[in-house]
Amino acid sequence: MQTFGFLGNFGRAARSHRLAVIMSWVILAVGLGFLAPRLEGALSGAMWEVNGSDSLAARQTIEQEFGGFSSQSAVVVVHSEDLTADDPLFQSKMDAAAAVFETESALTPMAPAQVSQDGHTVMLQAGSLVNPTESVRAAERVSDSIGELSDDQVTVALTGSPAFWADFNAVNKEGMMKAELLTWPVTAIILVLAFGTLAAAGLPLLLTAAGLVSSMGILYLITRYTDLSIWTLNFAMMFALALGIDYALFIVSRFRGALHTTPDDVDTAVGVTMDTAGKAVLFSGLTVLISLSAILLVPIPAFRSMAAGMMLSVGFVLAAALTLLPALLGPGINRFALPWHSVGEHRSPFWGRFAQRIQKHAAIYAIGTTALLLLLASPLLNLKTGMPSISVLPEDRQARVGYDLLASSFGPGGPGPLQIVIPPSISAEEVSQVVAATPGIAAVFPAQTSANGSALVTAIATTDPSSKESSALVSTLRDELPAGVLVGGPVAENHDLDQMLRARAPIVIGVVLALGFVLLLFALQAVFIAAAGVLFNLLSVGAAFGVGALAFQHGWAAGPMGFESQGYLTSWAPLFFFALVFAISMDYTVFLLASAREHFELSNDPNEAAEGALAHTGRPIVAAAGVMIAVFFTFAIAGTLPMKEMGLILGTAVLLDAFLVRLILVPAVLYVVGSKAWWLPKFIDRVLPDIRFAH
Repeated sequence: MQTFGFLGNFGRAARSHRLAVIMSWVILAVGLGFLAPRLEGALSGAMWEVNGSDSLAARQTIEQEFGGFSSQSAVVVVHSEDLTADDPLFQSKMDAAAAVFETESALTPMAPAQVSQDGHTVMLQAGSLVNPTESVRAAERVSDSIGELSDDQVTVALTGSPAFWADFNAVNKEGMMKAELLTWPVTAIILVLAFGTLAAAGLPLLLTAAGLVSSMGILYLITRYTDLSIWTLNFAMMFALALGIDYALFIVSRFRGALHTTPDDVDTAVGVTMDTAGKAVLFSGLTVLISLSAILLVPIPAFRSMAAGMMLSVGFVLAAALTLLPALLGPGINRFALPWHSVGEHRSPFWGRFAQRIQKHAAIYAIGTTALLLLLASPLLNLKTGMPSISVLPEDRQARVGYDLLASSFGPGGPGPLQIVIPPSISAEEVSQVVAATPGIAAVFPAQTSANGSALVTAIATTDPSSKESSALVSTLRDELPAGVLVGGPVAENHDLDQMLRARAPIVIGVVLALGFVLLLFALQAVFIAAAGVLFNLLSVGAAFGVGALAFQHGWAAGPMGFESQGYLTSWAPLFFFALVFAISMDYTVFLLASAREHFELSNDPNEAAEGALAHTGRPIVAAAGVMIAVFFTFAIAGTLPMKEMGLILGTAVLLDAFLVRLILVPAVLYVVGSKAWWLPKFIDRVLPDIRFAH
């Protein structure tokens, strides 16, 4: 009688009590699914700030002492090519905009109008009485009313940070809907092609939907108590969809092979499946969660909410893979067979022959693949990053229209003023003089004084708020101004975000690499294998980022993908996307090397381990990679620029990792190294638990 490990027995228990397991998931998914549609409207478009930074302290002081006229205030731009600010029609538009502001309780009365030198443009500003999340929602509420004031003679547009995020959310929602419409049918087609039966192809979709809907419901409940970034939904949906299908595909593929061996004993097939593929899925899921948890080290609320949201969605999908999926497995897996349906063999003759071809020239394949990946990664030597500029919005969006009008009428720095907060103990006049004398400053407005004696000086730079020059100006002012003076405003907030991301990137990357190595060592019981898994992941990650730099920083993909190049990658890309790409790469690492470990335990032959691993996992790796690539590239085509960056970089990473690293480089290196690949020092062996994949 065959014996099983914990996961094997757990899977068999789930199948034995399948009605209870299935009904529990139905109740969970339906109950939480009722809340899922409300999630999008409850998410925040703000939260891009650095906890403990000078810019955040400056904003909070301005909100408390200067009527809320901080970086989160609402701005209306009124412009006419023919009329000037003293024209009655122009004045009527200004009055109408003021009337709209008066209907919104989240905004203060307007400050005195600021008129451009030529008199054709006026800036109206209202302070925010609420937090950044509510400021964005206030902008959403008044946006249509402001936009409707425009006519053939006068343009009226809502701009500023809350308006930017309000418009970004709207554009992002449109892109997400397009992506979803494309993703599900493309995924279904790939699964049908991979499995050859409608029943087997439907299980991954069912599993992913249950996990994703449940996690969305939980996320909505969380928004009742704290803010979550709008990006949480984007990343959680994309990641859960890709990984959920991945996990289900590997488990279902392994079950079909096990059922082919014991067609009359479904319980044994389930036990074997969960002891092998289920164990690999568990370690893969833990690796993903560890990689995402490292992002929590970055003190940026948007980052932390995105990481937490993705961890929650991956956790639900992983739980469904280890409980719901075993309950659903059965002999009906091969029903509704299509003409190309195979009988379910676990070992693929094609991939076995492919492994034998690699063995003949293993060193050449290893060197050639490594050289190609390093070549693709070479653009990283000149990588540039920066916070998203206004160009991520379409040209007809109000926030961008207003921004461009401010830049053309008040100078390039007009849309992003510097706000300098001066404590009562320091002379505001002296600070104003230092600011005015600083190269790069175009104008300095008279200081405003609060009730407790603090002063606020507003300055306009000569350069665009998104430029490197404006960011450097923030550092210059902080060096030259007395201690205690706070430099804030949109430019300073972006500067602090960029600096924090740069500073924390090495820490996060180091933590991810170290924890990834430890987990691989724990799971696969081999030092070289664990180290190689981490290093090979770095190769695919580096190559994907190199392609991303060419596509976005150098603008090679601007025309085909329909975006305006910023001349750099978004600042959060290196850190955030690294964690995501590394997590996905580890997915395939665990699946392939767990299979290699299984074969090595059975045969003690390193060549058989390499060939057997590729023969048994080549087909599901290709199918899983195809699904992931389709999901990520779909978001790259339909999403906003940051989503395009993520979709292209992650999709490219999967493409390179699956087809070059896992299917060529890893088998080639295993052939070259031989038995030494599975060496484990005795002192480590005594510490590690005995984990086996053979069955």
